[in-house]
Amino acid sequence: MNLSILSVIFTKIYILAVITVKNCFRRLMSHHIRDIIKTTSERRQINMVKRESYMKRIRPFFGNDLVKALIGLHRSGKSVMLDLIKEELCASGLSSSQFISINFENMRNAHLCTAVALHDEIIRRASEIKDKVYLFFDEIQEVNAWEKCINSFRVELDCDIYITGSNAKLLSGELATYLAGRYVEFVIYPFSFAEFIELYRTIFPTADIRQCFSKYLRAGGMPYLSNLRYDETASRQYLRDLFNSVELKDIVKRNNIRDVDMLERIIAYVTSNIGTTFSSTAISKYLKSEGRSISPETVLSYIKACTDAFLFYQVKRQDLQGKKILTVNEKYYVADHGIREAVFGGNMKDINLVMENIVYMELLRRGYTVTVGKTGDKEIDFVCEDQGNKLYIQVAYLLASTDTIEREFGVYDRVRDNFPKYVITLDEFDMSRNGIKHRNIRDFLLQEEWS
Repeated sequence: MNLSILSVIFTKIYILAVITVKNCFRRLMSHHIRDIIKTTSERRQINMVKRESYMKRIRPFFGNDLVKALIGLHRSGKSVMLDLIKEELCASGLSSSQFISINFENMRNAHLCTAVALHDEIIRRASEIKDKVYLFFDEIQEVNAWEKCINSFRVELDCDIYITGSNAKLLSGELATYLAGRYVEFVIYPFSFAEFIELYRTIFPTADIRQCFSKYLRAGGMPYLSNLRYDETASRQYLRDLFNSVELKDIVKRNNIRDVDMLERIIAYVTSNIGTTFSSTAISKYLKSEGRSISPETVLSYIKACTDAFLFYQVKRQDLQGKKILTVNEKYYVADHGIREAVFGGNMKDINLVMENIVYMELLRRGYTVTVGKTGDKEIDFVCEDQGNKLYIQVAYLLASTDTIEREFGVYDRVRDNFPKYVITLDEFDMSRNGIKHRNIRDFLLQEEWS
């Protein structure tokens, strides 16, 4: 056997070994991260932020027979929300002895990950509780045919049920018909700027609002970062591991994606182009230029898998004159801009796009339905609607020139209604004009109501 053949063989063995080690590392880190961030210390720290914006929406459903489903990005604080709900129920006079809580990511509960096993266990435990039973199931999607089980509890027990999950399809599958009309859904997002400040100042009490926002731009709003005291190196490592070991793994696992490299390339493309209109065809052409062939349809399916995992959010474009939704060239935003910085970098270089991302996520937190507004040859970043109310928002980095001012305010020239219109920037001075409100982004994010 000649040396060239041996060289090829050893090269292949080396590549295979590298891939194997990488995959093993990802699996190990996934378990490591999941175990670490479920600790009592995490919850104690995060409980300092009561997340009242969510509690006031959930509170009216306490005690009724609707299943309360809390969904959202991994590690965005869903488990802590369950703890906050328990605290409030206890404060109302209930006893914690009425609570049955199970976290299905804990290996100790692996034997309960079938509908029959879970059903039998809960019925057994509930038989020992004389009063109303309160059921808390964390990451319920790990239970096979869980919908049948949950529906059975509703029929058999006097109970109040709370569940969490990390996939948008949690209640959209075939089995979800068992719960049709019998649940309410709440999306839990990473920390808002207001929530971030609340926690950040418990660690750095003298930090002013500018320092807080500068840190928020880079670190993002994942709750666990407070446990790391927002140390830059540790935070970056945590967010990278979160992305690699949790998000990417879940996307691949849930969707049986075989070409992980292609998925990573698509995620990188979308993440670097947040707030920019593009099509699946554009991504397909870009990847082809890099020597990777993929159809636009497959690109869309990969992006859909990412939106289902709450990694990305899609924003459609709306023709404001024709009042119709356009079917091409959507925009995408990432659930947490801190993950973008840790994994891909460039938040400060793309600060205008990151500011858009931050504003968009704040709009979602406040319950708005958001589209991009097309008016003639101009586009308004966000057209926001909520129960008949409407809001227009244009986001820019700085109004540093007359041309920029004319461009950002000029997008509203053809909008004739009287709904509030904003231009959001980092400028310190108010440049409002012609009924269009100019706000510094920090002040805008902390404003309780927009009018």
